[in-house]
Amino acid sequence: MEVAKSSVFWISAVFYFFLFRILLRFLDKVWWTPVRLQAKMNSQGVRGPPYRYPHGNAKEISRMSGQFIDKEMEISHNVLPRIHPHVYAWSSVYGSKFICWQGTECQLFVLEPEMIKEILMNRDGVFPKMDIKGSAKKLLGDSIILNEGEKWEKIRKIANHTFHSESLKKMVPDMSSSVARMLDDWKAYEGKEIDVFKEIGLLTTEIISRTAFASSYMEGKHIFEMVANLTKLTVQTVFKVRFPGIRMIVKSADEIEAEKLVQRIKSSILELAKKREEKARKDGEFGSDYLGQLVQLTHECDMKKRISTEQMIEEIKAIYGAGHLTLTNLLSWTILFLATNTDWQDKARAEVLKVFGKNSLDSDGVSRLKIMNMIINEALRLYPPAVFLTRKVLKEVKIGDLCIPPKINIYIPIVAMHHDRRIWGEDANFFNPGRFSKGIAKATNNNTAAYLPFGLGPRTCVGLNFATNEAKIVLSMILQKYTLALSPNYVHCPAFEFLLKPKNGVQIIINKV
Repeated sequence: MEVAKSSVFWISAVFYFFLFRILLRFLDKVWWTPVRLQAKMNSQGVRGPPYRYPHGNAKEISRMSGQFIDKEMEISHNVLPRIHPHVYAWSSVYGSKFICWQGTECQLFVLEPEMIKEILMNRDGVFPKMDIKGSAKKLLGDSIILNEGEKWEKIRKIANHTFHSESLKKMVPDMSSSVARMLDDWKAYEGKEIDVFKEIGLLTTEIISRTAFASSYMEGKHIFEMVANLTKLTVQTVFKVRFPGIRMIVKSADEIEAEKLVQRIKSSILELAKKREEKARKDGEFGSDYLGQLVQLTHECDMKKRISTEQMIEEIKAIYGAGHLTLTNLLSWTILFLATNTDWQDKARAEVLKVFGKNSLDSDGVSRLKIMNMIINEALRLYPPAVFLTRKVLKEVKIGDLCIPPKINIYIPIVAMHHDRRIWGEDANFFNPGRFSKGIAKATNNNTAAYLPFGLGPRTCVGLNFATNEAKIVLSMILQKYTLALSPNYVHCPAFEFLLKPKNGVQIIINKV
């Protein structure tokens, strides 16, 4: 009897000990750590809205953003109050550095070019990519966009080779033929309205398919559609904060749907890879395109170079998603600018005709399009594809007079930087490609970290040259054939849906030159 009582006592003691430990960890996460971090930052003059359990400031941010969902606006490019209302409001109150809270996670927003440069250059390796959770993790996965170290280095080498300037030259015929087919279809719409956002969306998927996967849009159409649906789910949950640990017990409808999409996307990509493996068995090579190189790496004998099948899937998924969406948005916004600024449209067309006439494009001529380059740079400034960059603090680090502790995530709001009057002048919210006439450094007064459409430093987007080359080719071929005028049916509604996009499309009336 005494032995039984003793056993019950010790079992109860162990149970209460573990319960006490769980409670301590819980309190540390939801109370002590946030209070400590807030005090540390406040003592250095970095303030922000107070931490509130359990959502932090997420509900307030969601409420601010909700004011603009589906709400049209006049054609103005002052989009910061709409896209990042919390950044607009809190930077006005707390300054160029402030903190806020996503649940229990502390977010440090930085709007100072010199500090941003030091963070993104990441010379000491203390600012790696931020950890991503939920639907965003399912969307971006363990791809070159997020991964670090050896994994990142392996894929970066492949991507650098695929999108190197010499490789890009070989892509010009494929890009041009895809645009030519689109323009042939446009003959039926001459003098009529066309939604270029939809048209360009189809075009960029076709170009990505042909150049990166040596296939056609139709072959990967279902993958593009599934990735688009996964992107929508990610946007829907971006400001949602769930009670700590609840995700381990109960999954939301969005999470269940996201998991189903991820599995279907994986299965479809595996089918693509299997076809390429079969082709390699027949032809003796996997192919020099991005897909071929990735599949080949899964069969690499040298284990230091080999990648897993899972990583191959994530890299292909990232290209299907971010790859074509970035280009679609860039081209759509640029066409809007050309349609609403006919003086710049005329200048760009004159340059294209001077370099190419009505003839086919070549890579050397594309590289000489200075005015077109200025227009694209300005479109990327006013409507950058990504609206922020994120990093985490790996260990305590000092930048200038600011000491940043670990367990803080850093947010760099690109839209805020690109519309800052202190850097760009009083016309910061206006379309003025002339500001880039002497290059980016001159336009930013040597504050190169103030212009971040493709990031900065070692993690600069590998697709930068691919995107700008494709944009020049598409726009040049359009201007060779058509004039662009804004349709009276166009409704201006910039929206943050993972990337900065025209929610209602871009309706343009086209006429032959």
